[in-house]
Amino acid sequence: MISSLGYAAQHSKAKLEPFSFHRREAGPKDIVIDIQYCGVCHSDIHQVRDEWGGSIYPMVPGHEIVGRVVQVGGQVSKFKPGDLAGVGCLVDSCRTCPSCEAGEEQYCENGMVVTYNGLDKNGEPTYGGYSNNIVVDEAYALSISPKLDLAAVAPLLCAGITTYSPLRHWRVGQGQKVGVVGLGGLGHMALKFAHSFGAHVVLFTTSAHKKDDALRLGADDVVLSKDPDAVSAHANSFDFILDTVSAPHDLNVFLNLLKRDGTMTLVGVPDAPPLVQPFHLLMKRRSLAGSLIGGISQTQEMLDYCAEHGIVSDIELIPIQQVNEAYERVLKSDVKFRFVIDMASLPTEAD
Repeated sequence: MISSLGYAAQHSKAKLEPFSFHRREAGPKDIVIDIQYCGVCHSDIHQVRDEWGGSIYPMVPGHEIVGRVVQVGGQVSKFKPGDLAGVGCLVDSCRTCPSCEAGEEQYCENGMVVTYNGLDKNGEPTYGGYSNNIVVDEAYALSISPKLDLAAVAPLLCAGITTYSPLRHWRVGQGQKVGVVGLGGLGHMALKFAHSFGAHVVLFTTSAHKKDDALRLGADDVVLSKDPDAVSAHANSFDFILDTVSAPHDLNVFLNLLKRDGTMTLVGVPDAPPLVQPFHLLMKRRSLAGSLIGGISQTQEMLDYCAEHGIVSDIELIPIQQVNEAYERVLKSDVKFRFVIDMASLPTEAD
């Protein structure tokens, strides 16, 4: 077994604290990554606090992982010691169902193995990236370009691919008008990608003070969603809207902005189910859809695209000792736009 150190929650009301545990020895197709940075995702908070149910404790969160390979199994071909590597939201899947065979492992019909708060194929709990190392099958690891700031790459493994995937799936590009709802960890990446793909991009936000940031990140226009007249001025004009908001809000306001045959896709997960007026969909043959992350091949495609175009997340780098404070700040939207933990701050031994 490989000795590991991290930060864990022992129950749903507990703060994250130093924790020592063990990972499996590297198998023939495994790599061992010395974790250098790990992003903080809003879903980490949901799961640590058992807000989605079914949380497994002790829990070491983190699925935006980047670092350097320090060991490889005898059958590994993609990586060698010293390579930069990343791990996102999944570390295994059945590999045989139609989704896996299509390279859409995130939709594995038999259930993907999530990076933390899950069970691996041996029934052992998975532990995430708020730790000094991780062992993963090379097939579920990503190559990272040295061209980019490694700390700012970390959120691409979740926030990046969560927004890149639907924009690519619905073929967002030149000549389209695209809306992005919300400017947070997901929304800021959606703006960067949609702008890079050539779309005319409009940000909808409840916070007027976010206008300058939105324009800097790639928005062509910013609309205060609390202003009914400003919103209605865009009625029937959008080809695609990406809704990134994880707080309860009225979807009907934005459905009315879609053109005939337009699509609105949800990537945020509010804690209350939304109410949708069917006529908003029926009268213009509009679609309301959802999207998770991307598969391994698409995630690699996204990382390569980011390296080519110089796209990374806007981050605030913190020591791991500030992670509990960071959680509270995420809930207040007090970060531009993603916290990333510098794992060099991890103590050498747990209390």
